[in-house]
Amino acid sequence: MKVPVYSMKGKASKSSATLPPAFEEPIRLDLIRRAVRATRANRRQAYGASKEAGYRHSVSWPGKGRGMARTPRKNGGGGRGAEAPNTVGGRRAHPPKVEKEWDLKINSKERKKAFRSALAATTQESYVIARGHVIPEKVTLPYVVDNKIEKISDKHDGESITKRALSLLDGLGLSEDIDRSTNGKGIRAGKGKRRGRKYRTPRSILVVLSENNGSENAFRNLSGVDVTTSKDLNTELLAPGGDPGRLVVFSEAAVSALEKRL
Repeated sequence: MKVPVYSMKGKASKSSATLPPAFEEPIRLDLIRRAVRATRANRRQAYGASKEAGYRHSVSWPGKGRGMARTPRKNGGGGRGAEAPNTVGGRRAHPPKVEKEWDLKINSKERKKAFRSALAATTQESYVIARGHVIPEKVTLPYVVDNKIEKISDKHDGESITKRALSLLDGLGLSEDIDRSTNGKGIRAGKGKRRGRKYRTPRSILVVLSENNGSENAFRNLSGVDVTTSKDLNTELLAPGGDPGRLVVFSEAAVSALEKRL
């Protein structure tokens, strides 16, 4: 499968890049979602209540025959209950345990096939549009850009590297997708807003380079944009939330490195 190579100004050149055969893999939505779910589950950290939670009191119980419930009472607390789950400041009845296993298993062949399926979905315009991405008409996906993108962090007349990255994506007709991510930022529903993740930003473009050489910093300040290398590319980045069809921009060198990996 051949796709055109774009210049740093966003114009398609006469040369073309040949994508690895993995980009023609049949799309298996079930495997993609299993792989993403397993990745997220294996990343979870164990957590649980402190063993001392609810027991930081000195308590006693006067015994039977006084017409009192058998709830432990604070010493010197005027008969106020403590420690029991039904008391203020008491322990939880069934707290989370640190020994709980969150890990999920997936066969290595299934995991690799899910990765190839997620790669193939990046070439399908229907999947990319279904994810909500905004792309120009009559475009060949995924985007492959000249290797000069790998040196975008080099200094040029005092212009910031983020502005250079934005002008590149604007030339490719992808600035509207970044605007979609910027305008789509909103307050998360539920308890997550109280736990250090108040705002939710829609995912935008995924930029894949051959290596980390400083050029990745040019894209990271753009809303919703993720940057990775061919070596670190995975199913979750290609299909956030288990929904395939991420809008991806590869460098020529990244395509060659990816072919060696596959």
